[in-house]
Parts: sequence; structure tokens; C-alpha cells
Amino acid sequence: MGHLFSKKKRSSVTEQDRAVLQLKTTRDKIRQYQKRSEALLEKDRELAKKLLLAHKKERAKLLLRKKRFIEDQLQRTDGQLENIERMIQDLEFAQIEIKEISALLCGFAAATGLTEDELDAELDALLQQDSSGDKIPELPSVPEEQLPDVPQEEPSAAAAKSRPQKSPQKRTAVEAS
Repeated sequence: MGHLFSKKKRSSVTEQDRAVLQLKTTRDKIRQYQKRSEALLEKDRELAKKLLLAHKKERAKLLLRKKRFIEDQLQRTDGQLENIERMIQDLEFAQIEIKEISALLCGFAAATGLTEDELDAELDALLQQDSSGDKIPELPSVPEEQLPDVPQEEPSAAAAKSRPQKSPQKRTAVEAS
């Protein structure tokens, strides 16, 4: 019942989160500017065609210069947009790296704590064994059963002839075709 009246924990907004949000809003504004500029370019292109048909060359040239200027600005904004995207990715990647490193450090701290405790326990056990006089046997006990006898003589010549021996074959060179 108490969970209904308790306050929810507010998630803390870090500086990286604010920076990512600011970069994303800037990116969205640049995209809106690009859409408006492209619509304006199309409108000016149509107007320049109409002016040329109406024999107003100076006004059409002015619109074409304006069009070229806006296209140059669009190219610059494309570069800025790519730069912003790269910065967003770098910030998000840095946040992920920070989380991974902190997890690794926690794991490392836990692992080193366990190993020190285990080493202390093992050392204490070994010291108690040595002090009590119990010796660890160095070698296992010798087996009690009899081993087979080793023949004292070399095998006879008749037994050696019964085994087939490999004859060396001569190798001949063959031309490749």
C-alpha cells in the first residue's frame, strides 16, 4: 500500500545527456532549415523560368545567383550536420565506455577481494599442516603386483626374416606436359 504514496526516484540528467539533447535539437533545426531552403530553391527555379519566358533576364540572373548562394549554404549545412552526427555518436559511445569501465572495475575489485581471502585461507591451512607434523607424501606408493619378465636374449634370425621388409623404390623423373 505504501508504494502508492511514495515518490518516484527522479532520474539524474547528466551533462552528457544535456549535450546529446542539445546536439540533437540543433540537428533537427538544421534539417528543418534544409527542407525550407530546398522548397525555396524549387520556387525560385520556377520563378526564374517564368521570368525568362517574360524576357526579364536581369531578374532571372539575380534569382539564379540567389539559388547558387543557397546551394552553397546547403552544402555547408550538410558538413555541419555530419559533424553533429559524429559528435552525438562520440558522446553516446563515451557514455557506454564509462558504464563498461565502471562494471569492469567493480568486477575486478570483487575478484581481487575474493582471491586475497582465498589465498589467506589456503596459507593458513598449509601453515597448520606443517606445524602439526603431517607430511604430504612426495611419491605415490609402489604397486604390489609383479611386472612381466624382460627377455634377456635378442630375437633369433628366423623371427627377423619372417617379417616383411620394405624395399627401397627408385624414383624416376618424369617430364611435365
